[in-house]
Amino acid sequence: MSAADPVLVEIVEGTLASVEREVETAIARTARSPMIRDAHDFRAGIHDVRLRKLTGRSYSALVQPVVRDFPVAEMNPGDVFFHNDVYLSEGGIGHLPDLCVTVPVFHDGDVVAFVQAFGHHDDIGGTVPGSMPSHARSVFEEGLMVPPIRLWDRGVPNRAALTIMTRNSRMPDSLAGDLDAECSACLMGARRLAELFARYGREAVEACFDAIVANTAETFRRELLAKIPEGVHVWEDYAEHDGVDPPRLHAQRITLTVDHSAAVPLVIDFTGTSPQAKGPINHAGDYAGGVFLKKWLAPILRNLADTPERMAGLDVNEGVVPLIGMRFPEKGTLLTPIFPAPTNARTFVILRLLGVLAGVLAKATGGRMPADQETIRYTGVHGTGADGAPYLMREVLGGGSGGRWYADGEDTIHVVPDSRNIPVEFAESRWPLRVERLGLACDSGGPGLHRGGLGYDKHIRMLRDASFMSIADRSILSCWGVNGGRAGRPFSVEIEGRAMEGLVDDAPVRAGEVIRVRTTGGGGWGCPLDRDPEAVAADVRDGKVSPESARDDYGVILRLPDGSATAAVPDGLYSSYGSHDADGPNPVDAPTVDAEATARRRAELRALLPGNAPFFDRGPGFPSLSGGLPYADVDFR
Repeated sequence: MSAADPVLVEIVEGTLASVEREVETAIARTARSPMIRDAHDFRAGIHDVRLRKLTGRSYSALVQPVVRDFPVAEMNPGDVFFHNDVYLSEGGIGHLPDLCVTVPVFHDGDVVAFVQAFGHHDDIGGTVPGSMPSHARSVFEEGLMVPPIRLWDRGVPNRAALTIMTRNSRMPDSLAGDLDAECSACLMGARRLAELFARYGREAVEACFDAIVANTAETFRRELLAKIPEGVHVWEDYAEHDGVDPPRLHAQRITLTVDHSAAVPLVIDFTGTSPQAKGPINHAGDYAGGVFLKKWLAPILRNLADTPERMAGLDVNEGVVPLIGMRFPEKGTLLTPIFPAPTNARTFVILRLLGVLAGVLAKATGGRMPADQETIRYTGVHGTGADGAPYLMREVLGGGSGGRWYADGEDTIHVVPDSRNIPVEFAESRWPLRVERLGLACDSGGPGLHRGGLGYDKHIRMLRDASFMSIADRSILSCWGVNGGRAGRPFSVEIEGRAMEGLVDDAPVRAGEVIRVRTTGGGGWGCPLDRDPEAVAADVRDGKVSPESARDDYGVILRLPDGSATAAVPDGLYSSYGSHDADGPNPVDAPTVDAEATARRRAELRALLPGNAPFFDRGPGFPSLSGGLPYADVDFR
């Protein structure tokens, strides 16, 4: 390939990002299901003919399974390929509700690239509404499995295949509409890319592709990997339950070997990961050399950037793949499950791996990594509406991100880029429920020099009898704190005061009863006794931290203007002190720091700190699953 013109590289890179965004915008505007249209639980991606992912704003599945079953030479303009089979996706699909469409891009009669989209759809069959049975023991219980097929042939949809898929769905209209939206958007994206090749020529555009990938590889090697000390670093974290066996520690371990002089400077070894679970928390990640996991985990490395602004400007594409080696344990583990092990709750593993890599890098770099963040959980209700038709309301509520070495964590973020909660107005107009509260969960963020972000506190009153569902972890174990920071609060659900487990398929909810969902708070970073007392007072005034937590966790004593102690926050709800006007809180009647009492209180608490504390705080739930141990043997630096 000839060297790429640097100006043209910028043009091509910008065009790829624009096309990707245009594809996603088209899907969002034309899809029918709330999960795709409103919650935005889908992604697009652009790959070249060498199967390399070129875009980094979003992420997608893999083209490898399509090309494996349908040689490039046999593809035609107007073709659309489809698959969702976890075990035949080369690691790019995690569970059956994620449906993937792939469209080849043509120039002068040859395939030159691919546009792909995959999203989490409402229902693809299986034993429970939503196709995520929390107690599944087999993938056959989870829905319809479709290996790579040609869903559109030269622009003509395969109506037989579409009829089979919609017939197996409890939400056939939504499924059909979403697939139409995704196929049409990817075909549009393919036309846009074909215009790029027509304008500049194949040789010039492909040279730009090479440069885009090479630039990412060089940037990550020079700016990020260079900050990790050479050597071997080990850490592990855990999923807490699988829906079948009683709760226990399902370990995911990473041994990270760093050698800057090696061709592959970063090697991630998953040896020590627990055996595959009976329930659906397995993830089939050991395919295609782990290429999907490499791109999935690489964004964690961006936290090593010099500034937050630089971190935000770094995209992840195929350029990270040659920098990372992966070693998988033998078949039969959480990351190497054997067909037909169930996988619908594989988020418990694949999202936990993000935290495991962050943890092992925190050990290696002295804490220059954020504390643990929220993970995906699905909650919702299903039942029959007033018109007699079945409905499914399912939401992916976010939670708090971890405190960082330079700042607090963010409140109620979602780990998946651009995903959203469902607007209250839309929910109440579509389903028989009323949202009576949607706010921040006070004290959910882990205490620290930099506090963990807060989770949601949401109250839903049902107007008709229904069934509650939940696919959630971190209901026992907390998001861990690091470098002296404390763990955040775990996920919890109550129905009229009845505590629910994290994995529930059909808990009955009567008309008039209230479902209260509190999502996880992020872990704290650094010792909370070092946090600026004025920042603690501001958190109390904003209702993010209770006066009790200010006193007991941060050692900060607050007084009201009349000299009295601040009042307790009722029931752990988000609230705020003082009156408010158009410009915000009125500081006149807000609590202030008692400097002398705070100094005494902090001295008392510092005297109680252990001399050899672990580098990670896993929270009070960990001993209940570890046989009473407050920490793991890998938790010390």
